[in-house]
Amino acid sequence: MNICISIIEISILSLLLGAILGYVSHYFLLLPSDNLSKCIDDILPQKQCRKCGYADCFSYANAISSKNEQINKCIPGGNDTIRKIAYLLNLDIEDVSLVDGNEAHSAWNQVAWINEVACIGCTKCVQICPVDAIIGSKRTLHTVMGKFCTGCELCIHSCPTNCIQMKSVNIIATNHNSS
Repeated sequence: MNICISIIEISILSLLLGAILGYVSHYFLLLPSDNLSKCIDDILPQKQCRKCGYADCFSYANAISSKNEQINKCIPGGNDTIRKIAYLLNLDIEDVSLVDGNEAHSAWNQVAWINEVACIGCTKCVQICPVDAIIGSKRTLHTVMGKFCTGCELCIHSCPTNCIQMKSVNIIATNHNSS
């Protein structure tokens, strides 16, 4: 009988200690670098715009997780993304300079627009677009699928005729509806 009571006491004690350790582990959670990169990547907006200087959001997340990069380079993500990453990394938000609200808003709400008259159909913009938002073939008119455009501006610099501009999403929707 004494053995049964001892087994029950030890079981209850181990359950209690397990629950305490499980609860406390969330406050002292140290993620391996790969898991941390994945967590940071999940926070990033996945625009793949390259404005942070990296080829894609996961590369930027890897750089942040290896402590080699600042957390405030994601313009489309804005201040909400910076705050979430700072919280994940247990950083003091006062130590991080936030993104200017106008810069973040304009980057998020702009897409490429191709002037149909000036476009020569060279396909340089099609080739450089990281998300395949530009459609068209050689010597034909090209167009941007605004729904997929990330506003990365890579196509602007590749265009030999300077026929690509960044326009507000609202302006493009208004122009499309009025024609």
